[in-house]
Amino acid sequence: MSTPASPPAPGRDPGSPLRHPGFRLLLAGQALSQFGFQFELLAMPVIAVTLLHATEAEMGYLNAANTAAFLLVGLLAGGWVDRMRKRRVMIVADWVRALAICAIPVLWATGVLHIWHLYVIAGVVGVATVFFDVGYQSYLPILVPSAQVGRANGVLEGVAQVARLGGPGVAGGLLAVIAAPFLMLANAIGFALSAFLLGFIRDDEVPAPASERQNLFVEIREGIAFVASQPLLRLLVTTTGLSNLGSTIVFTLLTLVVLRDVGAPPAMLGVLFTAGAVGGIIGSLLAARLAERLGEGVMLRLSMALAAVATALFPVAAGLDVTRAIVVLSVAEVVLSFCVVSYNMVQVTARQRLCPPRLLGRMNASIRFVVWGIMPLGALLAGGLGSLIGARETLWVGALVQALSALPFLLSAYGSRRELPRAPE
Repeated sequence: MSTPASPPAPGRDPGSPLRHPGFRLLLAGQALSQFGFQFELLAMPVIAVTLLHATEAEMGYLNAANTAAFLLVGLLAGGWVDRMRKRRVMIVADWVRALAICAIPVLWATGVLHIWHLYVIAGVVGVATVFFDVGYQSYLPILVPSAQVGRANGVLEGVAQVARLGGPGVAGGLLAVIAAPFLMLANAIGFALSAFLLGFIRDDEVPAPASERQNLFVEIREGIAFVASQPLLRLLVTTTGLSNLGSTIVFTLLTLVVLRDVGAPPAMLGVLFTAGAVGGIIGSLLAARLAERLGEGVMLRLSMALAAVATALFPVAAGLDVTRAIVVLSVAEVVLSFCVVSYNMVQVTARQRLCPPRLLGRMNASIRFVVWGIMPLGALLAGGLGSLIGARETLWVGALVQALSALPFLLSAYGSRRELPRAPE
């Protein structure tokens, strides 16, 4: 079975995760793939809206296809990942994503690209992403000691936010000279380089022998039972699930609103993504210190409350002229990204500390099944509501759901705790 890295002696500084060669390779791969991923985030909706003239409903279908895998295979992925070498799973997932993304510029160049092609490609990439992400979160405690997991998450998140800072600006500038489908190649290259670097990592991971394995569905139930047995995990699932539902409703239609209703040029999407990256970088730099000073529970409570306020700015901006809308949207992106990164750094670290190593894959998959599995439903809801009541009105619905997601931590005793529970040593 997977063996986590040894913890440091009591009372000693755990040190930096960057001392571990395997973590440095993982970090480099994630930096490259995250930078390339920013091109996809910008190019995919631009392709749908400006080249394929997608409607509200079609944008809903596209986002649903992109996230449906978490609902369809999320639980199975956790059981499978716990049976296999997590690094190998991540390498295969990276190559699948790279090859699938390459199909978009090929189809466009041959003149046959249709919206349903984007649905299929988004679905394939989504399935591969489920396996990569479950393996990724379960692999980190194997690479670094448990006392360094929080710092490792912070370093990885910081690199991701730096990629978000530079990637959208570069992608937005390239949109002026390169067709959006060809920008997708940057994402494919990032995934391929990530797979290449992962291949050089050497670790002590040993999958559980077949003699120790239970029936796959028994193992899945064990993961669900662990999550259900932990009050903190139940609270995190409720809060994160509602938050993802609200944000999915908003962001499914946001590109359509910005490009079609507000009338902003596609390059302005790069400005918004860059603004979000600024907030994310601030969050990655300050979240750990703020959590130490204010308390982990307080940090989660404040993050959710501020996220609700920031999300309400999106429908407000939809009724403004281009200049004012971009300013308001940029402010919303900065604040929301700061909150999301701060919340995720604290809650993911708490989950990793609380869970026994042998259950990490199934615990992560069980939680993602709910909190990510609700996203395709949110995307379909956004598309349906957008067709019925209008895109801006649908953004208000998403903002309301986001506000409701703050209530569990505002009302829970965990929201005032300095340190969240952890597994017994």
